[in-house]
Amino acid sequence: MIRDQERIALRHLFETEPDYAWTEREIASTLGLRGKQIHRMKSALHQLVMDGEIVPIRKGRAFSLAQRMDLVTGRLRMVRNGAGCVTDAAGKSVWCEPEDLETAMNGDLVTIRLFRKGGEDHGKVIKIVERCPHDIVGTLHTTGKFFYVVPLNPVYHKDFYVPAANNAKPGDRVVVRFIKWEDPHVSPEGEIVDVIGPADKPSLDTLVVMKQFDLPEAFPDAVIDEAEQVSRRLQRPGKRLDLRDKYIFTIDPATARDFDDAISLEHDEKGRRVLGVHIADVSHFVRPGTELDREASERGTSVYLVDRVIPMLPEQLSNGVCSLRPDEDRLTFSVFMTFDEKGNMVASSFAKSRIRSKLRLNYEQAYAALFGKPAPEGYDPVPAEAAKLIKECWQLADQLRKRRFADGALDLEVPEVEVILDAEGRMQRLETRPYDESHQLIEECMVAANEAVARELWGNGVKILTRLHEPPDPDKLEELHASLAQLGMHPGDLSHQKNLAAFLRSIADHPLRAHAGMLILRSLKRAVYSSDAIGHFGLAKGFYTHFTSPIRRYPDLVVHRQLADYLEGKGGGRLPPDYLAATARETTECEQVADDASRQLIEIKKFRFLQQQLEEHKPVVYHAVVSKCTSYGVFIDIPDLAMGGMVHISQLSRQFVRFNPTTETLSAGEAVFRVGTKMDVMVAKVDFDNRRADFVPVEPKEPSRRTPAKKGRIKAARR
Repeated sequence: MIRDQERIALRHLFETEPDYAWTEREIASTLGLRGKQIHRMKSALHQLVMDGEIVPIRKGRAFSLAQRMDLVTGRLRMVRNGAGCVTDAAGKSVWCEPEDLETAMNGDLVTIRLFRKGGEDHGKVIKIVERCPHDIVGTLHTTGKFFYVVPLNPVYHKDFYVPAANNAKPGDRVVVRFIKWEDPHVSPEGEIVDVIGPADKPSLDTLVVMKQFDLPEAFPDAVIDEAEQVSRRLQRPGKRLDLRDKYIFTIDPATARDFDDAISLEHDEKGRRVLGVHIADVSHFVRPGTELDREASERGTSVYLVDRVIPMLPEQLSNGVCSLRPDEDRLTFSVFMTFDEKGNMVASSFAKSRIRSKLRLNYEQAYAALFGKPAPEGYDPVPAEAAKLIKECWQLADQLRKRRFADGALDLEVPEVEVILDAEGRMQRLETRPYDESHQLIEECMVAANEAVARELWGNGVKILTRLHEPPDPDKLEELHASLAQLGMHPGDLSHQKNLAAFLRSIADHPLRAHAGMLILRSLKRAVYSSDAIGHFGLAKGFYTHFTSPIRRYPDLVVHRQLADYLEGKGGGRLPPDYLAATARETTECEQVADDASRQLIEIKKFRFLQQQLEEHKPVVYHAVVSKCTSYGVFIDIPDLAMGGMVHISQLSRQFVRFNPTTETLSAGEAVFRVGTKMDVMVAKVDFDNRRADFVPVEPKEPSRRTPAKKGRIKAARR
């Protein structure tokens, strides 16, 4: 990390002469730098450029303050229509249209010049500061005279010219290493560096996505060597609170192998409930500066794909010494929270601890115990003591949940959808996992623990890695209001958080609940990691961090270390600001990559599934609802596939179809198609490269003109 003094000196220099462009030689001379100091200065300059505080000009021979030149430097994130968004280090995002990107590509660090368009800031790329290391996965094609690769990721709107096939055959999935792109009117150039296999082989889809997002396939030998030695530390626990005689248990998915959180519930001398949340003490085994820590930091998070998990930590830790398996001594970090009869947290304390879980339950078992139902097939009934505790925990969790929503928390939870594959990697169906009281119980316990840790540290002046979710921008709320009005919904003043929360509750049974929920999610800012702000808009929490999943999230591990040092008085838990800022930025990026990879693999499987229906001449009929009407057709949502599609205007009716731009409806005789119209559809065409699907209505084509009745429920986003 660059030391603070170099950056402070450089900032002062640029701010003293804000209109001057400084060369490296002038900076060194003015500050009186020599030898190693000049080397540190160059590193500091590079970091200031990366953070967007200064920009290189005169082909990189001089530097100037970005804000004085209406310039913003940040990473470019492209979307499917070819446009992109540039976000600087402060979190400010600027939209760039496709024609303003020049030869910039997804992930590049770019400098853009701001200009006003339609009353809003837009950007035009004027410099590519740093090319993202581009290895693009795509499908090899040939014209007979030359080869080109069509990228798998739809954000790339240009094919890549490659000079040779390099042992690949047309129709193969290949990895292309970017070489150059100098003219936006011609194709970028690349070189095939790896051949994955036939594009029509579903079993290769996961490997394709891993290559595309540069996800690691195995841990380095040095990391495995360390992991095989860490079990020795289990026998050297250090000074800890011994909780092995307490009734502590875990509730996790039936297929889980890493159990990183456990709970307990007791009463103090005043009869108040004391909730214990016990989290695997990964920091005891993964020490700063080790190979394990470096690898975990680089991975940032575990990645969950449809048919495998790419873990942040080796199995020796994630499924071994750190997993809170029943009837085994384990090292934990415990959060104790005392609640009064109304569910107010009146006290909290923290301790390194040692536990011995008494019971491992899955969600189905916990749900059965909670409501006195028979145990799931293949499982023994939950012991009476555990069943009693589960019911008491739910009573508390239900209070906390109701209090959150009363404070303005947004009920945007969505049930997880699991893709069921066959032995060859082809999608067979989607299964929705329930999000019931057993899941909500654990969520509320973890949210409470995360809040307690954040309040303790940040509230006592210790800057930590926070889980930050900022309020939406006013202009986004205005757009949301207009979009909801088009759906026939009347949300009221959305600038007040409680109004937005109340609106969500009011449409819980509306047939367009899923579509409205997606519009709301798109209007919200993404939750990120931060080192200089705190608070979570979606959860209605003034203090919030991530503490409860250190096996799969690196920020949780960092917060564990901070809390441990804080409790032991070692520097009060404080870490260098530059380290925290860089870690927040890097782990947010890792999380984004993990989410994108997971979504893209699911999307690939869905489009293969639709293509398979066409090839086998066995299209499935789906219930759909119109989400938007245009002059060329209707866009539809298909809940059973959790995806959208389009029905072309020519397929809507045998009669002439007229578009009314005022009411945004399509009419054919007596039939009227509008937002909310229901229809049954089946797939008609699949454009796999661009991830688009066209559908046709199933007879009868003419929809009912009756206003749809209210029905359904929206649930959550990523916290």
